[in-house]
Amino acid sequence: MTTALLVALLAAAGTALVLQRGALRLVVGFVLLGHVGTVLVLSASGGDRRGVPLLGQGPEDVPLADPLPQAFVLTAVVIAFAVTVHLLGVLRAESSAADDDEEDAAVEERQQRRAEGAPSDADGRPASAADPAGSPAPG
Repeated sequence: MTTALLVALLAAAGTALVLQRGALRLVVGFVLLGHVGTVLVLSASGGDRRGVPLLGQGPEDVPLADPLPQAFVLTAVVIAFAVTVHLLGVLRAESSAADDDEEDAAVEERQQRRAEGAPSDADGRPASAADPAGSPAPG
């Protein structure tokens, strides 16, 4: 019963995060959904009804644990990690592309000012501009 509640809670939280805006929430949602898969496979394997997977380490009448669900979970963990790393890489590339776009826009603005003949200082600001504190710009 506790495992079913855990699966339901993780699935609801992961789905809610995936459906919201924001790339980081999408990544965290996929991480939670990956955990749902692993917990679901382990709970469906009936691990609580079986003994330890080593011979001679428990009562003789208890069946040994099946290693196949454990292999599935290991595979699911590796796939979830790979998807998480890929999504974080996409998130970082998106962030760096946005920074490049802002820098390109600033360069284009400076070039446009120069073409119009407006004098500017070394930072590309007009020479008559004042800084936010109200004092005149150096130059």
